[in-house]
Amino acid sequence: MEISGEERIAAPRETVWKALNDPDILRQCIPGCQNLEQKSPTELAATVKLKIGPVSASFNGEVTLSDIKPPESYRISGEGKGGIAGFAKGFADVVLMEDGADTILRYSADAQVGGKLAQLGSRLIGSTSQKLAQQFFSDFNAVLTGNSAEAG
Repeated sequence: MEISGEERIAAPRETVWKALNDPDILRQCIPGCQNLEQKSPTELAATVKLKIGPVSASFNGEVTLSDIKPPESYRISGEGKGGIAGFAKGFADVVLMEDGADTILRYSADAQVGGKLAQLGSRLIGSTSQKLAQQFFSDFNAVLTGNSAEAG
């Protein structure tokens, strides 16, 4: 299931790039993130708790950054296991473009789920995935521009 979107951030591209690579900022923005730990410059371990329809699960997973072209773009890939709920995996290509003093952040992502989650139906999974992606980038924008009162 493919997801894409765009977020205008009132900050220079270099600042946005640094924030996208800062585990403390990412932890604040990932919906349901319980823990995010940097293993190496390109690898993170995460614990995320989510409720999708009637299914609640904690996912333990790995996040990897690849195709890194500072301060322009990268691919963030992740895979999480949620016990009997199943698994989720996917990636997002993130591109940063300068637009005057602002930065346009474009993302296109693809996600797959298996196990109990897959039984919920593609429409629910698709709409939930789109909502989670939008929430992440909206919260990211709010944290970065100091409007964190709006985040959440």
